Amino acid sequence: MAVRRGVLNRTQCSIRRSDVTKSEPGAQSASAQVFPEGGRRVVFYMIYDPRGEIDDYIPYKLERLRPHADHIFAVINGALSESGRARLEPLTDTILVRENVGFDVWAYKAALEEFGAEQLAEYDELILMNYTWFGPVRPFEPLFSRMEARPLHFWGMTDHDEIVPNPFTKEGILHRHLQSHWIAVRKSMFTTRYWRDYWAHMPMIDTYTDSIVRHESRFTHHFEELGFEWDAAFPVVDFPGQHPALVNADLLLDAGCPALKRRAFFHYPPYLDQHAVIGRWTLERAAHYGYPLSMLFQNLVRNSKPRELYTDASMHEILPEVDVAYDPGHPLSIAAVVHIFYEDMTDELVERLLYLPVPFDLFVTTTSEAKATSIRESIARREDPKINFVDVRVLPSNRGRDLSAFFIGSKDVLEPGRYDLVVKIHSKKTVQGSFNSGRYFKLQQLGNVLSSPGYVANAIALFQKEEGLGLVFPPMIHIGFPTMGRGWYANRQPAEKLAKELGIRVPFDEISPLAPYGCMWIARPEALRLLVEHEWRYKDYAPPEKHFDGSLAHVQERLIAYAAAEVGYHTRTIANAEHASISHTALEFKLDQMGATMPGYAIDQIQFLHRAGWLGHGGIVALTRVYLKLNHPRVAGLLRPLDRPARYVHHQLWKVRHPETWKRNNPVEVESDIAEGELRSSE
Repeated sequence: MAVRRGVLNRTQCSIRRSDVTKSEPGAQSASAQVFPEGGRRVVFYMIYDPRGEIDDYIPYKLERLRPHADHIFAVINGALSESGRARLEPLTDTILVRENVGFDVWAYKAALEEFGAEQLAEYDELILMNYTWFGPVRPFEPLFSRMEARPLHFWGMTDHDEIVPNPFTKEGILHRHLQSHWIAVRKSMFTTRYWRDYWAHMPMIDTYTDSIVRHESRFTHHFEELGFEWDAAFPVVDFPGQHPALVNADLLLDAGCPALKRRAFFHYPPYLDQHAVIGRWTLERAAHYGYPLSMLFQNLVRNSKPRELYTDASMHEILPEVDVAYDPGHPLSIAAVVHIFYEDMTDELVERLLYLPVPFDLFVTTTSEAKATSIRESIARREDPKINFVDVRVLPSNRGRDLSAFFIGSKDVLEPGRYDLVVKIHSKKTVQGSFNSGRYFKLQQLGNVLSSPGYVANAIALFQKEEGLGLVFPPMIHIGFPTMGRGWYANRQPAEKLAKELGIRVPFDEISPLAPYGCMWIARPEALRLLVEHEWRYKDYAPPEKHFDGSLAHVQERLIAYAAAEVGYHTRTIANAEHASISHTALEFKLDQMGATMPGYAIDQIQFLHRAGWLGHGGIVALTRVYLKLNHPRVAGLLRPLDRPARYVHHQLWKVRHPETWKRNNPVEVESDIAEGELRSSE
């Protein structure tokens, strides 16, 4: 076997282990053993869920693990709900619920202490296993059969290559090591004093880095130096990357690995971009081998930042204009909910709704009886059999516009079980910006939701294919509007407050939320349940003349995908080929220009800019702050209390000196245009 930098081949590993055994008096003397025929195995399975629930992927895993485990000891960090316990009890022999401290390391320590050395000695192998992987994607049987026949003291599912210097400590060596989501230890090792000493002297684990430095990256080297023999079932030397579980997950599955790490779908996207890790391809491999992706998404959506998951899993769909996926044998009942402020757009909106592949019920909300009459006449003239039913409603208030019309004026339409899907569109005109920006935004929304009969059939087919798909909407608008980099605007704090009130615990994205900017989508009503069930009042919404960022409608717009995720539904964006072409070429050029003055990969450029902080308009205050943050971070920290007042004063002076530029570029004003899409009115 060829030797690569940082990797020991099998011969070198054996020589080094033998040398250590001879050179260290007191090292273990029991030789490595195979797993005995009829041997007994205990699994210590650590689980953490912030809600105390047990998602579907855990019973799926434990049911398939049971034939290989005589005792399954579940150790729960944090809470365990009654429903979670009910799911877990039939699948385990022992359940220990403990305080959420020490990460998985101290969970293992607590479980070992609770189980006891005397009882443990009755088993031939233990496995320290945690919840951070999906599986089995490939069967357990070949894995156990192969590894049981190997004479080893301990073994793992996968290992990580050596790195110099250690990226966590910035010095020394990160030794090649087994990864802590699956470490099996034979009796010849766990009955020694070295094993007992290791756990007895384990320091408290306070951070993720602690768990790596004090346990995961230490465990293998520590026991190897004592002379214990180890190996990985799917060793790093057989794969092209230093961290196959993350960067070669698809190849691991092809090689027969049962485990698929969750981190591959919520890791920092620029890192995966640098290493060309395509999560979509990994998901396709998992589906190919029969793993139910619905279980994977059910867990990930509730515990991941939506935009990071969306990016890592490439959840943007370019749909063809010709129907290639719709199943007419399994039609879905559809309600179209349309808010029409501009009645002259009625025909255009209804024409697009007729692209739906099945007859539908049409619910229209508007702001006056005169408009309602005009709308009814326009629809009646069509006499189209695809429209089963028409209900035109005059709202008592225009506060909140299309969103109050949806969550209050159409609440009955969204009742559980009434419809399978709801299509939400509205009469969109952006009259405060430029003509081109408004025209593009309207077409970007309507064209990417209701492009053509074939396109819409393919969009509906996504819901037929994926029971866990909650909603689809167009991707973030970035042509004609400076949305990117500031998608939260002034809505982050009120969104956090409202999320807490609604019971949404999905972690927030830092820069911009995954959201339907423009408020048009196709969704399952159940995915919107947390927002629909709340008793909204028209007076909760800002009046049209105060429809700015921070008001309820803007906040609701940004919480749509997060509310869906909390109840287990994932989100995709959809676009037709024309808009994908327009968007991609614009993005490509913009990113090319932005990266021209910085070296390295996108991750290097992003991290540099984040370290530098807010650049402002390049004035002396901003440049001084950037210089200090990059070159004298301690000084910058001491001066931080003065930063906000200085920025405020500088910004006010800049506004006075550049009144027209400020009015044109003020993010709050621009974003209010984006979200409302209608002329401010007293109606």
